[in-house]
Amino acid sequence: MAGASYLGRAPIEAYGNGGFRFAGMSHRGCLLLLPSGIYGWDIDTVERLTAADFAAVVAESEAIDVLFLGTGREVVQPPEPVRDTVSGAGIGLEIMDTGAACRTYNVLLAEGRRIAAALLAVD
Repeated sequence: MAGASYLGRAPIEAYGNGGFRFAGMSHRGCLLLLPSGIYGWDIDTVERLTAADFAAVVAESEAIDVLFLGTGREVVQPPEPVRDTVSGAGIGLEIMDTGAACRTYNVLLAEGRRIAAALLAVD
């Protein structure tokens, strides 16, 4: 994790133009939305993701049932070691485009579900 953080849970208000809006703030770049807060995520493409990029997710695995991975404008499968790391931590992995991941995250967050999201920014 790198960059700014917001220690709380908040829905995604908007996405696009290379970033996101949440809690009345904006962030340029990718995001990790975890039970402990919202964090800047220093990654660039799904194909280059590694298991280490999900260390923070695994660290909070006791509080997460499902991780939504928003892969940008298109649905792209992450490398197998990433899928193995997330499932090995007992977390379900749902892969979708970033827009769908934001919408699904917001609905389930409002329901109080035990979720997290890893979102790649879209232009």
